[in-house]
Amino acid sequence: MSNVILSIGGRSYTVACAAGEEKHVTSLGQVIDEKLAQLGASAGQNETRNLLFAALLLADEVHELKHRTPESATPSPAGPSAEILEAIATRLENIASHLEG
Repeated sequence: MSNVILSIGGRSYTVACAAGEEKHVTSLGQVIDEKLAQLGASAGQNETRNLLFAALLLADEVHELKHRTPESATPSPAGPSAEILEAIATRLENIASHLEG
């Protein structure tokens, strides 16, 4: 068992992983940090909620990749459409509202 230190959102987290998996886990941490940075500074949002949003966006990307049809396998050079981003934002707001009770 090994430990790696991940820097996510300006904070350090020590995470245990299997020996030999250090580079992979570090890479995953960097992906999370990049996704969190893309969200920008959310005024009034706490760290937990920002990490939740980053995780939800990553989970949505994984879901889209798993359910992609062969004809849509070629990514758009312009990136996700405004409609897709709007749908994701709406889903995230609904989830956040539900979590806040």
